[in-house]
Amino acid sequence: MSFTEQEIAYLRSQPIVRFATVDADGQPDVVPLACEFDGACFWVGGAGASVVNTRKFRNVHAGNRKVALVFDDLVSFDPFIARGIRVYGEAEGPIERVGMVGPGVYLRVTPTTSWSWNMAGEPVGEDWYETRRTVHQA
Repeated sequence: MSFTEQEIAYLRSQPIVRFATVDADGQPDVVPLACEFDGACFWVGGAGASVVNTRKFRNVHAGNRKVALVFDDLVSFDPFIARGIRVYGEAEGPIERVGMVGPGVYLRVTPTTSWSWNMAGEPVGEDWYETRRTVHQA
């Protein structure tokens, strides 16, 4: 399975993601950063040689390739309307390419599992939004 057309449109409309890696001691590290979705994989990184020295690159380089990404937004507080997509994936890199922030060094994240909620942007009801879970094929 893969992302629905509605999920793809949402992913492409959200330029900032919360990106999580894990260090050698098991400590999670989460940072907001620019993210590009090419229809199959996610790309995070940037310009300049210093990007490969960031914690996210060091964690992946050390063999901790399992990562998580969260795209979400709060459409309205009254009425309460939230939506989002959480993605688990495998990261690889560094890869030189031209991305959304220009030429640079990036990590490619291949999604393995994702959960999405409220892509239609509806107000929350008596129950929280139903979640759609997808297992992605490699």
